[in-house]
Amino acid sequence: MTPEKAIQTATTNGAALLGRSHDLGAIAPGFLADIVAVSGDPLLDIQVVIKGVRWVMKDGKMVVDNR
Repeated sequence: MTPEKAIQTATTNGAALLGRSHDLGAIAPGFLADIVAVSGDPLLDIQVVIKGVRWVMKDGKMVVDNR
């Protein structure tokens, strides 16, 4: 699986399988979002989603801050 496909599986595809494409799976107005920011480009190196997490926002609150 390519890094792009892995990210899609965890986001847009997961939302679609849950029947929630209208409010999950994207960062867009009106959508619910938990956001993970990484240092690096996960499309070039998928390991940054494991080893390069900089911060995590859950329900609008910062829960991890490694900046």
